[in-house]
Amino acid sequence: MGWYDRKVRQVRDLSCGDTRIYLELEVRRLDCRNCGKVKREQLDFLADNPLYTKRFAYFVGRRCRQASIADVAKELALDWHTVKALEMQYMEAQLARVGRPGPRVIGIDEIAIRKGHTYRIVVSDLLRGRPIWFGGDDRSEASMAQFYAWLGARKSARIRLAVMDMWKPFRLATQAHAPKAAILFDKFHVMRHLGEALDTVRKSEYARLSGRDRRYIKGQKYTLLSRRENLTLDGKRALKTLLAANKRLNTAYLLKESFGQLWSYEREGWARRFFENWRASLKWQRLKPYEKFAAMINRHWDGIAAYCRPENKVSLGFVEGLNNKIRVIQRRAYGLRNEDYLRLKILTCMLPPL
Repeated sequence: MGWYDRKVRQVRDLSCGDTRIYLELEVRRLDCRNCGKVKREQLDFLADNPLYTKRFAYFVGRRCRQASIADVAKELALDWHTVKALEMQYMEAQLARVGRPGPRVIGIDEIAIRKGHTYRIVVSDLLRGRPIWFGGDDRSEASMAQFYAWLGARKSARIRLAVMDMWKPFRLATQAHAPKAAILFDKFHVMRHLGEALDTVRKSEYARLSGRDRRYIKGQKYTLLSRRENLTLDGKRALKTLLAANKRLNTAYLLKESFGQLWSYEREGWARRFFENWRASLKWQRLKPYEKFAAMINRHWDGIAAYCRPENKVSLGFVEGLNNKIRVIQRRAYGLRNEDYLRLKILTCMLPPL
């Protein structure tokens, strides 16, 4: 048996500028024969918050993709917590629409969610270009194993390539739970290590020199670390002056620039020959940081040579670009204390709007 509520509910539907539309609903209540309780009729077009429709919740969610919660709350004359709840409903609907992933090529990286070396792991589907998992307690092997447990043994076995940095726990967890996956070390992380070696040489040269000889090196860190074609006209002039004034930095810079050729080879034998010639050129150069870098590359050679295979030619810039996007999300919110909210923001940042 059913009857109508005597009190008519007012439900907010949409807001656009100064125009606000409300719906007046009469909701039926039912006397349940099984449990003996009185229950209300469920309406599909209502949001989880029954004072708003789904259409309005999705409107709020779309606005929050471009603005902060505080800005949207001020624009729509809503409470801050209401806007956050509506946005979370919107993001949950986005994830429900795309379904559970079954990736073939994954990218693995960690992000710092707060100060004090507090990390979480982000896993991305590189073929579809979107993050699919955010979690773990740190960046340990056990935390990485949580992703494969969430994905399931069957889908984990279908992963053919895993792109990551040279962090050992990520590699061990992948080898244990996705044995068919080839491991490829991200070239951006490799080149970052080479940039750190170059900066160490720059610091040692600055410490060795004194007086006016230092003026060419001071303030030129990012000029050295940048690629020549990415520099402005003034940057190219400063680089030319610096390299002409310091022979060791000139050698270190040329070695750094030439190393990028490693990823252009399509056969492992050619890539290995190039690396051996590059390492041999370090002899008598007195560049200890570069020698340490070459030793590290030699230890991790399998994960670098994997890029020579045609089936492993994937876009390696997505993981680095996603990290930049996550930092923008955190900076716009002045830090996010709610980890579940941060998880939803990351997992939906590449999804199309509803």
